[in-house]
This record gives sequence, C-alpha cells and structure tokens, in this order.
Amino acid sequence: MAHNHNHSHEHTHEHQGGDLNKTKIIQLIFGILLFGAGLVLKKAFPNAAAYQLAAFGLSYLILGGEVVIQALKNISRGQIFDENFLMSVATIGAFAIGDFPEGVAVMLFYQVGEYFQDAAVRKSKKSITSLMDIRPDYANLKRGGSTEKVDPDKVNIGDIIIIRPGEKVPLDGSVIEGESMMDTSALTGESVPRSVKAGETVLAGCINQSGVLTVEVSREFGQSTVAKIIDLVENASSKKAPSENFITTFSRYYTPAVVGLALLLAVVPPLFLGGSWAEWINRGLIFLVISCPCALVISIPLGFFGGIGAASKRGILIKGSNYLEALNNLDTVVFDKTGTLTKGVFAVRNLLPAGETTKAQLLEYAAKAESFSNHPIARSIMKEYDGEISREALQDYKEISGHGIRVTADGSVILAGNDKLMKRENIAFQPNNEIGTKVYLAVNGIFAGSIVIADEIKSDSRAAISRLKAAGVRKTVMLTGDNVQIAESVAKELDLDEVHAQLLPDQKVEQVETLNAGKPAKGKLAFVGDGINDAPVLARADIGIAMGGLGSDAAIEAADVVLMTDEPSKLADAITIARKTKRIVWQNIAFALGVKGIILLFGAFGVATMWEAVFADVGVSLIAILNAMRVLQTKN
Repeated sequence: MAHNHNHSHEHTHEHQGGDLNKTKIIQLIFGILLFGAGLVLKKAFPNAAAYQLAAFGLSYLILGGEVVIQALKNISRGQIFDENFLMSVATIGAFAIGDFPEGVAVMLFYQVGEYFQDAAVRKSKKSITSLMDIRPDYANLKRGGSTEKVDPDKVNIGDIIIIRPGEKVPLDGSVIEGESMMDTSALTGESVPRSVKAGETVLAGCINQSGVLTVEVSREFGQSTVAKIIDLVENASSKKAPSENFITTFSRYYTPAVVGLALLLAVVPPLFLGGSWAEWINRGLIFLVISCPCALVISIPLGFFGGIGAASKRGILIKGSNYLEALNNLDTVVFDKTGTLTKGVFAVRNLLPAGETTKAQLLEYAAKAESFSNHPIARSIMKEYDGEISREALQDYKEISGHGIRVTADGSVILAGNDKLMKRENIAFQPNNEIGTKVYLAVNGIFAGSIVIADEIKSDSRAAISRLKAAGVRKTVMLTGDNVQIAESVAKELDLDEVHAQLLPDQKVEQVETLNAGKPAKGKLAFVGDGINDAPVLARADIGIAMGGLGSDAAIEAADVVLMTDEPSKLADAITIARKTKRIVWQNIAFALGVKGIILLFGAFGVATMWEAVFADVGVSLIAILNAMRVLQTKN
C-alpha cells in the first residue's frame, strides 16, 4: 500500500529507511556548520562581506535549495502563491538587503521540522512483500494418469488439480474426491481449521493440513480469492483522499496578500508621499521577511510530531500526521474479532461431565485422546489438563477425518470429536448449546460429557468499547470470518452496535464501503485488525489500525496506525493524544498569526527594524516549539 504524505509545501516524503535519514542528517550537519562559520566570520571579520556571503550562501543552498527548486516547479505549473514561494522570496529578499543569517535561519528551521516529520515514519507503506507469502507457487495439474507442477496462471476453469497435505490451495475450486482439514487463517483470520469433503468449496490461499484432495478448478487465478486480496491491497489506497493541511489553505490567501502588501509598501509611498526609494524598498523587504511563516512552518509539523512521539511512548505507532489529525473526527470504528477483540488463543471454557464421570475424569479422557494432535483444540485441552500422559499406554490411535479421534487407553475405547462422531457411532449424547467449539466424549460407547473450547475475549476489550463511546465514537462494528453464533455472542458481551459474520476479505471491504457511505461527511472510519486477511480492508478504511504484537507483517505494512501492545483500548489513548495535539497546533497557529500581525504593522510604519523582526520571529518559533512539546506529557 502506498500512501503519499503530501505536505502543504508539496514535498513528497519518499521514506526509504536509513539511507534517507543519513542523507538528511548529513545535509543538516553541513548546513549548520556553514551557518555557524558565517556567524563567526560576521562577528570576527565584519568587513569580510565576500567570505560571509560565501559561507551563508553555501549554507542556504544546502538547507534551502530544494525549497527554491520546488517553488520554481510550482510556478511552472501555475501554482505561484504557496509557502515555498513565500519562503523563497522572503529569504532571497533577506540576502538582497544583506541580512544573510535570517535567510539561512528560516531554511534551517524548515529542514529541522522536515527531519522530525520524516523520523516519525519508519517504513514505507509501498511494500506488501509479506502479503505475497500467501500466493501459491504452483499447482499440481492432473493430466491423464499423472500430475505436473505448473504455474497457477496456466490452469484453466474445469481443470483437475491435486492438493497434498501441507500444500497451499492454488486456485478456487470444488472438491470432487477426498476429505481434509483446511487451515483458512490466511483468509478468514480464524485459527480453527475447517473440514472439507467432496462437494464443498476450497479457496486459494488456504493450506491443506491432512488428506489428499482432488479439486475441480472453478476460477482462473486472476479471479481467485488470493489474487483479489493482493489486488485490493495494491489498489485500495488510491481511494483515500489525503487530508488537507491548514497551512496550504491559509497560504493560498496569506502569501499573495503579504507579497502584494510588501510590493505596495515599497512602491506606493515614494510615488505619492515622497521619500527615499531605498528606504521604502528596504521597509518592504523587512515587511516580507517578517511575514515569512517560520513559526507556522515549524510549529505545525512539530506539534504533530509531538503527538506522534507521545503516542509512541504508549505503544501506538502513527505513520503520519494526517492520520493523527484524522483521529479527531473518528465516527465509526470497525473491529476484526480474532486477535483483535479476542486473544486468538483457544482455551477450555467449560467442562460438562455426564453420568458418573467427574470433571477431572472428563478432562483426562480428552487429554488422552488429543495427546497426539497439534490441532489448536488439542493444545488447549492439553494445556488445561497440565498433567503427564503416557503415550505408551495408548493404543489403536485413529484420526477420523472431519469427525474426531478414537483411541484405546487402559482397555477403554475413548471417542473424542464433534456431534457427527457421536451420531456416526450411534452414541446417545446430550447436545451442548453453549457458545464455542464443542468436543464430545464417549468411553466404551457411553457418553461421558462435553468440553467447550472458546477464544477468550481480551481483558481490556470491554473498556476499549466503553471508552470509544465516551470519546464520541458514534458506531462500533465487528466484522469476522467466524460463525454467526460466536460473533453475536462476542458482540453482545462487548456491547457493540453492529456485527457481520462469516465474511471473506473482499466481503469485509464491501461492508466497510457500506458503512463508509452511511457516516457523516466529515466523519472518519477506522478498521482495527491483525491478520494478513485484514490487509485489504485496513487499506480501504480512512484509518487502518493493526495489532502489532501478534499481527501479521502485511497487516502492519498496510495499516496507518499500529497498536504495538495488542490492546484495543490503546485506540482511545490515541484519540486523547490526537485531540490534545489539535488544540496545541491551533494555539500555535493563533499565537503565531497574532504576533505576526502586530509586528507586520510595526514593520510597515518603520518602527520594527530587521533585528527586531528576526528576534520576534525566532521568539515566536521557540515559544511555539515549547508549546508543541507539551503534547509529550499527555496522560491517559
């Protein structure tokens, strides 16, 4: 996913990691050293104007050359009055009247602000390399009595392919022979494998875990589920409208106004009031130097940088100031379920023994049956049992595909599996209606009870939803690939406003599109997810938020905000920081413009000299910087 962080000065960040930072640091160091050398020369050798000009001129070219070039490019495109133009004219004007330090200082402040902004974004979001891990490398195409490995692009609709255990499903299709357990986590985010058999559909990107499947291809690779995910991530970002920075709108009016006033101040008085042309031209240039929006250029990016820094101290990585600003207008928050609101780790929630069986005996029977399996359900039972199982005492172990397990332990035949296993073995059992995955057990043909396995809700998920609503979020929604019963149970427990279940990634995007159409014009929609399957919808949302601790690399790359601690309540913290940042930025804007207005009047009437203007400008900038840093002290 590629977001362009276009600032008001139309400088596009192309974050390329360490190389860009090193270049920027070297540029700043050389610029500062030459600036310092110029100041020393000015102090020690006041009459050596040529040497001073050389030092300040080189410093200016290093620090401000790109701004002047950008201003010229904008002029060539008909975009004359922007802050690049104003800074260029003001600083060149400062050089023209012999005030070299002011011209360089403005550009130095600008570059420092740019460096802080660049440092806040650690990685480019153009890379979706991690997502490509789900792209299948080959398909086993059946031809006659043999199979041949071919590129998935070479397989046509109606062709027969073979999918062996451990292989990725290369194309969407229908199973015509075989049974297996399918890992669908890459598409649905659910860690519990699903059983498939003849007549059922399999999707590209899933992983075959057990049996051999013979599949008839129903879609070409370009139309497959996995291809759609990759395409959505690559193209969804183009639907995002970039946040318009205040300084851009302001400069459309401010810049031509002050340039026009400076020109009038330099020309009109000598023509109609008399006086020295040199004096009024000098006064006009002073007016132009005073008007340079140095404090604004510094305080706005530094204010947002302070907010980004405050967020990072709390484990919240915000990949750009436009996303921090957008959090102020959050109207709808859409959550994935597994790994986002729930832990994504299955655990035994309830033991329901039957007859004379005790809970301890029921758990022991289940542990014996599941001791050979690495299935998430089996691992959760073994973790709950936390005892030693002698595998040597277990005999005749058999996994019944799509049903469960049969094993003999100490002369007793133990059956553990789903309700289909109980029906297949003609065992009278008590159906379990609790929410979660159920494991039914029978010993020697007699029902022993059932165990409920469920994904646990994160401890702070309830607090997260409550705090978001208190912060003014109008709607909270959950989208999940899980079944309807489990999804509705989680939504009810967390007091979510809306829930949509059994969704594939492209269906999640469709739901986000619908929700996006129903929100207020200025409202923003955020999606919070953690899996590789969430990457497309993360890219489509106004603000994509990924769980960073356990989340996939692709989700983190596609997201605009990353919650590094995997706590959904951190989103409420991010909103608090965003709102404080906005207040501070607007305080700086009002303060800078107020002081500028007063000093501009003094400059127009000849009261303010160049040195007073420089002092006032630098003072405003320093105060704005100190105020911007207050956001770092934001408390939860």
